[in-house]
Amino acid sequence: MLASFSAQFAFALNAQNLVVRLNHGNFVHISAPSLHFLTGKPLERLKDGATVSFFGQLSISNDANATVQARAIARFALSYDIWEEKFKATRFSISKTETPARSASNLSAAAAEAWCLDNLTIDASQFPPSKPIWIRLELRAEDGQDSPGVVGDPGINLTRLIELFSRPPHIKEPGWRLDVGPLRLADLRKAG
Repeated sequence: MLASFSAQFAFALNAQNLVVRLNHGNFVHISAPSLHFLTGKPLERLKDGATVSFFGQLSISNDANATVQARAIARFALSYDIWEEKFKATRFSISKTETPARSASNLSAAAAEAWCLDNLTIDASQFPPSKPIWIRLELRAEDGQDSPGVVGDPGINLTRLIELFSRPPHIKEPGWRLDVGPLRLADLRKAG
């Protein structure tokens, strides 16, 4: 009982930053209402007419984020319509076997951020519902120096992308990381 309370307490403390829910069976979806990545240099570039890309990684581990057991990685390209003052967001697949690109347009900054995070999901069916898990969100603005090695003609190089998330971001490269856990899938099912 104490372990259950402490897991719920830890989840409640982190819930302000990273909100986790289960949708469509065993798919983990996240939101982060206090995370705003369409600010600073990325926003300036968007308002200057450039397309800005972000790499997102959502991972699940069963040992306090030490060993990743499952991960989802996506690339999001955002653009800004200066006349409408609205954003367009597109999610690109990592491999050709994944679902095709999806996009949404006519979005506010907050809606574009939320759309990107909501389109970063993991199938958690391999995790026992009663065992504790930890979830980590990592988001990086694409650095032009990294892009040629990560994004190429056949698609996104998964090995290079994992290397990208294995090192700290460059000074010019905005990056965010949010963690939550321990939590249990069984508790998420009850909350849903």
